[in-house]
Amino acid sequence: MKEHYFFSQPHQPFFLLAFINAIVAMVLFMLSFKGSILLTLSPSTFHAYSLIYLLFTPAFLAFVFTTFPRFSSTPSIQNSLYLKVFSLFAIGSLLVIFGSIFSSTLNILGMLVTLGGHLWAIIILEEIYSSSEIEDKHDIFWILLTMIFGFLSHLLFVTGHIFWQPIQDLAVQIAIYLYLFMLAFSVAQRMVPFFSHCIIEKNIYLLKALTTFLILHILLETIYPHLSFIIDAIIALILGRELLRWNLPFPNPNPLLWILHVALIWIPIAFSFAAISNLISLIDGTSFLFLDIHILVLGFVFTILIGFGTRVTLGHSGNQMLADNWIKILFNMTQLVVISRLITSMTMAWGWNFIIFFDISVTLWVITFVFWILKFFKVLIFGKKLN
Repeated sequence: MKEHYFFSQPHQPFFLLAFINAIVAMVLFMLSFKGSILLTLSPSTFHAYSLIYLLFTPAFLAFVFTTFPRFSSTPSIQNSLYLKVFSLFAIGSLLVIFGSIFSSTLNILGMLVTLGGHLWAIIILEEIYSSSEIEDKHDIFWILLTMIFGFLSHLLFVTGHIFWQPIQDLAVQIAIYLYLFMLAFSVAQRMVPFFSHCIIEKNIYLLKALTTFLILHILLETIYPHLSFIIDAIIALILGRELLRWNLPFPNPNPLLWILHVALIWIPIAFSFAAISNLISLIDGTSFLFLDIHILVLGFVFTILIGFGTRVTLGHSGNQMLADNWIKILFNMTQLVVISRLITSMTMAWGWNFIIFFDISVTLWVITFVFWILKFFKVLIFGKKLN
């Protein structure tokens, strides 16, 4: 029987699964946060797990399974192999979501199934890395290493959920900084200058230095919350100077480029906000409702995910690399999500009623992913050619 188009390339099923999870998970979190429904686990635990491992991890695999063999100059991953990983993530997602509503046992089973899929993905990538005969393995090494950090955080999160909840705090820190941020940045530092036709000399020490400072950040946060403000300021300075060195053509008239450039600009902004908010919190206990994490994840990781996801979907379906009005609106929506979440944290810090802004940010998040799926559903499923 002829294979369906939807399963012919890894980015198609993984992107669709990730973005459906993004909608379902955020709606459930909003309802649980406001007390409209009672989940079998805390809203914060569900929020962290669902976004890190049910949204971003499948979305990352969509991109990494597509590009990692190309970066490694090895054959593409066999369909039967990545579809097994996809099946585990799809089954795990269903079990986690339904288990979060109806059964804690089902929820834990879903986490274990998803963890198994994550491990399998790491094994596939490690085999590709080992078999690659290219001389310069710098980029693929860092992509593999950050994926391993992701699995480590996943393992710690599930272990903490089952046995000892405080481990989850460390798991989330590792996931945010050494996994989500570092993986996205490892790919971006290779691809964005290339897409932008900028010839720059690669800083081979950047990722090592960045990882060292991020580990220090995690250690300080583990010792005492908000103690990492100095490290955050240093990272903001290092990456701000690095991005200036790239000399990206910003502002750029091409939406498929400026969305990537905007994502990168959010990095030093996010760490600057982190330094300031953590210092204030350390001094007087002001709550910024996790401003540092959300601006980094939404401003950089989420924005560049939508940018890269759109490029990959267009390019691998034979469509022209052009952004129509729908895509332009979609890209602008991502920035409204970031700004609304920033306002949510600031109103919390100022002692105002932040719930209205929380509702706005969640609604914009859901609308953004709904818009993306409406635009690209038939492209992913059938390879539709856009006008």
